Parts: sequence; C-alpha cells; structure tokens
Amino acid sequence: MLGPLNINLAEFGVSQKNGFLPDTNSLPRLDSHAEWEILVDEIPQLLESKRFRQSADAMPILDTSSLSEEPQWRRAYHLLSFMTHAYIWGGSQPSEILPAQIAKPFLTVSSHLGLPPTATYAGLNLWNFTSTSPTQDLTSLSHLSTVHTFTSTPDESWFYLVSVAIEARGAGIIPVMLDAMDAVRANEPSILVSCLQKFAACIKDCGEILKRMYEHCDPEVFYHIIRPFLAGSKNMAVAGLPRGVFYDEGDGKGEWRCYSGGSNAQSSLIQFWDAVLGVKHVPTRGMAGKGPANGEVKKEAGSGHGFLDVGSACSSSFSLLRRSEHDTNWRPQEMRKYMPGPHRAFLNHISAVSPIHTYISHSACDPEVTQAYNDAVETLTSFRDIHIQIVTRYIINPSRKATGKENAGLNLAVATTKKGGKEFRGTGGTQLIPFLKQSRDETRDMLVPVEAVESAESTESGEGSESS
Repeated sequence: MLGPLNINLAEFGVSQKNGFLPDTNSLPRLDSHAEWEILVDEIPQLLESKRFRQSADAMPILDTSSLSEEPQWRRAYHLLSFMTHAYIWGGSQPSEILPAQIAKPFLTVSSHLGLPPTATYAGLNLWNFTSTSPTQDLTSLSHLSTVHTFTSTPDESWFYLVSVAIEARGAGIIPVMLDAMDAVRANEPSILVSCLQKFAACIKDCGEILKRMYEHCDPEVFYHIIRPFLAGSKNMAVAGLPRGVFYDEGDGKGEWRCYSGGSNAQSSLIQFWDAVLGVKHVPTRGMAGKGPANGEVKKEAGSGHGFLDVGSACSSSFSLLRRSEHDTNWRPQEMRKYMPGPHRAFLNHISAVSPIHTYISHSACDPEVTQAYNDAVETLTSFRDIHIQIVTRYIINPSRKATGKENAGLNLAVATTKKGGKEFRGTGGTQLIPFLKQSRDETRDMLVPVEAVESAESTESGEGSESS
C-alpha cells in the first residue's frame, strides 16, 4: 500500500469548488486600461461598421506594469484576445499585421499567464462570464451571461456559456478522481468504485448540458456569423494568411506567428477526464508522414484535441475535437500549450501519476471495479458521440449548403472540401469527422475485457501456488 498523493489543487490554480473556472464571479474591469475596456465593449458595433481597425490603430500603446493581481492579468488577456481576433478578421480581408497597440501588451500578458497571444478557450470561455445565481450555481445557464462577444448575438453568448456550465458541472469530479487515485494506492476497491460511479454520472450530466447547445445557438448563425472570428492563423493560407500574422512590437521589431483558433480542445477539464482514465490519443490515422504545406517554420503553438473546434471547427463550448493535419507528432501536450500555465502543469502531473487504468488492467481486480471503470469509459465515449452529432449539425451540414462564393466571403476555410465533397476540414486544416471518430474510438479502446481481469487473477493464483 502506498500513501496518498496529497495533490494541492490550489497550487495548480484549480478551484476546489469551480475547477478550472475562477472562484470570482467575474473579473474586475481595468480602470487603468479604460481604452481597452471601451474598445472591447464596442466591438460588435465597430465590426459591423468596419471601423474596428481604425479605432484600434488610434489607441496608445498601454503599459502593463500596473497589473499586479491574477484576476487583472486574466481580464487583460480576455480583452486583448477579443481585440486580436476582431482586428485580424474584422475587415473584408484578414489582416496579416497585428499592430503594436495590441500585440506588444498581449505578448507581455500572455507570457505572464503561460498562454499564447491569441484567443484561447481561457480568454473566450473561462474568463468571460458572470452569474446572477444567488447560490453561485454556475451550472444554471439561465443565470449566466457573457462579458463580451464579437457579434452581440444571443447565439454567440450561448455558445460560450454552454462550455462554462459544463466546466462547472465537471468541477466537483476533480477532487473525487484524486480520491480515486488515492484509493488505488491504498488498495481500497470500494472507494474506487464509488468514485468511478460519480465520474460516470458527471460525464452523463455534461453530455446533457452539451445537448442544450441546440436551444439558443442556430447552426447557420454560428457557421456564417460567429465562427469566422474564432479562426486561428495556423494553416490559413487559403483564408489569406499564408505566413500567419506579424505581431508588431514597435520600434521595427516583431515576428510572424501562427496559432490555432480558440477551441474546447483547450479545455483542461476534457483532458483531465482522459488523463485520469488513462486514455491515449495518437496522430490521426492515415496522416503520418505529412509535413507542412511549405518548408517555412513559424513560431506557433501546437494543435490539439477538443470540442466544437472553433478555431478549426467549432464550439468554444465544446469545441470540436481538433487537430491540424500537419501536426504529425500530435500529443495532448501540444494542446496544453493553449491552457493557462498552472492548469497545464496540473494535467502533466495527473498524466504522470494516475494509476487507475494500470491497476484495473494489470491487477486481480474485483469485477465490480472493472465494471465501474468500463461504465466510466462508455459514458465518455457517449459524450464524444454527442460531440460528433453537434459537429455534423454546426459544421458539416452548413458547409454542404454554402456555395463556394459564400465560403469565400467568410475569409477562411470554414469547412472546405476536396473534390468530391467528402473530406471536410476545419479552419485550421482539421479533417473533422475522421479525427473525431478516432478520438471516440481511442476512448472506447480503453475498455478492460473481463477475461483480462480473470487472466490476471489466474496468473497471480498460479504464482501463489508455485511459491507455496
């Protein structure tokens, strides 16, 4: 028997109550950076009138030295994320240059938080909500509202808030699964069974919340109006960004950068589910050996695994599981580059120490434990089936209806197809359906056959007889 892992969630910036969401209801406005606050408040109107870039260019370059507390840094990141994507995608053609008024402070703020300087799940979802719930129940969608959107449509708000509610529902399962890992170390099967049963119930509830995406987010509105602003700058030559985006740092300095778009692939909660169960993901089958479209190496963060692939596919509220076709060495760690630094460290630690799958598949496990584990895996598999259905409705179906001219007007490869119309890709080059189905199948592959457990029991029994 081993002692408990003694993982302190606070050390990793994880809330005991809210998980990867902040403890505070909303981040405070930055009075010291009023120009940012005012500009982001006006984004929907400025985008509609095609005046956002003009307004951003007229701003001074604001200093970030007055930011001291983490909520202030997060608020700054949230504001700069919206400014960045509004500037890049807010014209008749995408902008290849991000001005120093945005780029320079964004580089500083993102470095402090351990995040890339682009719109991520953290900036769009985790740090973009308020709640009027008297009990601070963040799973109650009727009490949630967004702080900012690009379009001021209720569809966009709902798209983000569904993710917030899922994060809130999943928060409580984090300490439960830490208890599950300790139960394995202490060889306490009854506790492990209870934890796995709670895990399965949590994932089922999250799936029901995800299904609510249909209630107030219209697929056509999402595909044609919202999604363009969520696109990244990586693998976007077809959209008009062959080199990515040049981040102007002023004084003649700067560099070209490529990033994936905001995506629920960047949700630490989703990767936590995989990590505790021992689910492994590999590069999409049939894509090994493909290199970059050109030989140029750009500064970039990796692609990853997600939900409604917003940057690549869709749902910042459970972004379609996404991965770039050029990321031949894809690993969960690649998408973790888009997560806040402490959350990334937490996932790396959990991935290294979670003993649950090994315990069940290589030990003489109680059949009840094996069944509880398999039920958890099946529930996560079903969750990914729901995700595939949403991707089909929000990405694949609208892309089939849209003409080439309509897609071109979005300034990005909304869901381009090869000749024959069968290979749909997200804005970052993702082969959507093959990728999502493989992710689901890799989850199901973690099921532990009962005969494997019986074999382990027989082996241990035989070894015991020989030794006696």
